[in-house]
Amino acid sequence: MRIHTGEKPYKCSQCDKAFKRNSELTTHINNHTIKTYQCSLCDNDFSTNSDLTIHMKIHTGKKQYKCSVCDKEFLHNRYLKYHMSIHTGIKPYQCEQCDKDFNIKHELTKHRWIHPGGKPYKCSQCYKGFTSNSDLTIHTRIHILENMGKSKQVENSYKLE
Repeated sequence: MRIHTGEKPYKCSQCDKAFKRNSELTTHINNHTIKTYQCSLCDNDFSTNSDLTIHMKIHTGKKQYKCSVCDKEFLHNRYLKYHMSIHTGIKPYQCEQCDKDFNIKHELTKHRWIHPGGKPYKCSQCYKGFTSNSDLTIHTRIHILENMGKSKQVENSYKLE
């Protein structure tokens, strides 16, 4: 039934992604942790062989997707789809707050950050806002390192006496 309603109750605690099934979430979480496929050319790691195969196209430079209107070539089919909106003028993603249109969903997501409440994850130490909990977690490491540095300075000052 979730297929028809669009409900995605299974949320990743490390990023903003949500899923219809718990098994999809489990697979996704592995993307954050398990990296068993390594690129032999640049040392990037991937959680699936298919992700590595897609990545390898970067090194070959082969662009197999070609625009039928202007002959521009693309590495991935999704980039060709985004590009086609230039020719068609179709931008299927619309901001609910200001009616601005976008051809890429991610661009709409980034755009929403300019509106009030766009960065709901706040740092408890400096009150800087973030769009995802994972970005906030990365940011808080700065404060942890700063505090560790201060602790080390205090420790060293006691050793001098």
